[in-house]
Amino acid sequence: MAKLSVTGGGRCNLTNSFEGISSLSEAYPRGERVMKRALKVFSQEDTVRWFEAEGVPLVLQSDHCWFPRSQNAMDIVRCLERGMKGADLRLRTPVREIAAGSAGYLVNGEAFDFVVVTSGGAARGLPFLDALDLEMIPPVPSLFTFTVPDPGLRSLMGLVADASISLPGTRFSASGPLLITDWGLSGPATLKLSSYAARHLAERQYKGTVMINWLQANENEVRERLKEMASTHPQKQISSVHPVQQRLWEHLLGRAALRRDLRWAELGSKGLNRLTAVMISDCYPLSGKSKFREEFVTAGGVSLSNLDLSTLACKRHDGLYFAGEVLDIDAITGGFNLQAAWSTGYICARNILKAIQAG
Repeated sequence: MAKLSVTGGGRCNLTNSFEGISSLSEAYPRGERVMKRALKVFSQEDTVRWFEAEGVPLVLQSDHCWFPRSQNAMDIVRCLERGMKGADLRLRTPVREIAAGSAGYLVNGEAFDFVVVTSGGAARGLPFLDALDLEMIPPVPSLFTFTVPDPGLRSLMGLVADASISLPGTRFSASGPLLITDWGLSGPATLKLSSYAARHLAERQYKGTVMINWLQANENEVRERLKEMASTHPQKQISSVHPVQQRLWEHLLGRAALRRDLRWAELGSKGLNRLTAVMISDCYPLSGKSKFREEFVTAGGVSLSNLDLSTLACKRHDGLYFAGEVLDIDAITGGFNLQAAWSTGYICARNILKAIQAG
């Protein structure tokens, strides 16, 4: 509940319309296969219908994200709390161990017929599951911003540009709004890249190089665009005509070692080559990661190999289920992680109910 209250900047982005998502791997770098099944059982449309039926009007934003119409995450929290009325809630009671008993399970020594583990991210591991001998995927952070120790870039703090960002020498890249901060890079493009490359970056201790394509275009397209600008404005200073925001353009001219008072007619082929290269492959050192506000997602956790993917029941331990981020399922920003929680939680509940009814 605490995490729900701060997600989406305190507004709770509870799901996504999935518009523009051509493959689930775009939204779920880990867990695509199980989410393909889960969404057929309880989809994003089902999530919207359920919350609205429970008295929480929702609104779809232009970025395909669903929020409470009130823009208040506490409306989602209170809705779920109402649904738990009558349940035996035990707060501030850490689970120390879950172990298989003679019939059912022992949670801290107390017997239960069914157990659903929904403990969220496993940033510090899941020692309370050790007695069950499950296969685990080592947890690493996902959805974080980049620390970039370049004073020139940091001087652009507050600037937002639509760009592509990538890790040179890898297949990892992402596009979208890129926010420059006083510590480096943030915004949807950075967070998406951090999700795709979560394990790669962890293995390299969050050190390396990040490359920005400021126009999201290839070399020939950028070169032709700059040639056209030079042809159209030959006598104007190069700093006065720009394809990106003024502050960013002046920064990039410096990166290309070009004088601001240079005229377009004086650019020459070498200047054009340098400027083109900076526009499509502007590289900066990556020296670490930063947490994105209060939000935090973990890649890794309980391996999906432990489960029957249709029911999310543990193959080796009948009556034991897992749902949400405790599984090796995580997503980019935009409501996809919460949708995974809703879908997998629903599947667990439905299958426990079937088991109870079957006697």
